Amino acid sequence: MSGILEGVRVLDFGRYIAGPYCASLLADLGADVIRIEQRGGGDDRYFAPATHHGEGAQYLQCNMGKRCLSLDLRSKDGREVMRRLISQADVVVANFSPGALKHFGLDYETLRKIKDDIILTTASAYHSEGPLAERIGFDGVGQAVSGAIWLTGLPGQPFRSATAYVDFSTALSCAYGTLAAIIAKMKTGKGTHVQASLVGTALTVMNQILIEQATGFNSRIATGNRSPVSGPSDIFSADDGPFVMQVIGNKMFQRWTEIVGRPELAKDERFATDMLRGENGVELSAVMAEWCKGRTREECLSVLVASNIGCGPVLSPAEVAEGDMGLLETFMDKVPFPGSDGIFITHAPAQLSNGQTDMSRPPLLGEHNDEVLAEFGFSNDEIAELRSASVI
Repeated sequence: MSGILEGVRVLDFGRYIAGPYCASLLADLGADVIRIEQRGGGDDRYFAPATHHGEGAQYLQCNMGKRCLSLDLRSKDGREVMRRLISQADVVVANFSPGALKHFGLDYETLRKIKDDIILTTASAYHSEGPLAERIGFDGVGQAVSGAIWLTGLPGQPFRSATAYVDFSTALSCAYGTLAAIIAKMKTGKGTHVQASLVGTALTVMNQILIEQATGFNSRIATGNRSPVSGPSDIFSADDGPFVMQVIGNKMFQRWTEIVGRPELAKDERFATDMLRGENGVELSAVMAEWCKGRTREECLSVLVASNIGCGPVLSPAEVAEGDMGLLETFMDKVPFPGSDGIFITHAPAQLSNGQTDMSRPPLLGEHNDEVLAEFGFSNDEIAELRSASVI
């Protein structure tokens, strides 16, 4: 099936998550995405190995649907190849600092001289302007400087999130901005520089809490697994394992009070609203913890699900991978990959009823060198010369 972005050529110079996953999302919609990678392989290819060839789990997730051209961008000939590719591309994706972009000739001003209507999508740590623009940063930095780590864990013992939500959210923002830029180009014929940053993304996720802080209405502290804005909302332990429960709204709270045999709590002024239940959540969590005693996790969850209360087991990665709750069948595909028995890759976060493509597996290093260069007008002799000169 042809995708919505069929005919759109994307050159992906990104590394790790924000840039590569953005480009993979474009590939999911049918764009021809070519990963440009250094000849020996980028560091992100081998991070957290998950195949016998050494490719890492992060690389596998973030590079579905692409082709790979290995290219020495430090050489004069490599730079010339890059310019020829850009002259025929629609979108360039690169998550580098502003200085690094300029160093590699991937800044917007330089790209526009090669192709006036090019779309450049960039993700940096602290945005492209200001005193922090050239600082390097990864997901954990965004979590830290936005205030998120401060509120995760317990007072005096902050924890970062185990998942790279800042990186992936930035990738989603980049893809959203790139789609808008493609639509704008269709209307005006002009290119755009799409910019996102890890810290900007992290602050967006934290914004409502920062609004409370700045307006003086609240100054939040870490509360462990207990929600400060609703209750009971916490992680509870049944006899054979933990589960999460989130009670939000007066009707759901009333149903919960009936489950635990404490209907009088629904009339208690301390628990009249979600905010009050969050502020007085310690007592509510204690009531729920007592109710859990002597019950298995499945017994607890079956009662809560029957009453339409938000809940779910706290699964280990092993339990997810082993198929608990049928999540793999619903949300993931098993993708063949050389040197592995197949890798489970999640579908794109948003599914369309039409316009998406069947994604190819992540590419091996330099797998499509000859194919890509030929499509961009390089002759067999030119390709042979580039190979003999160790440019590709």
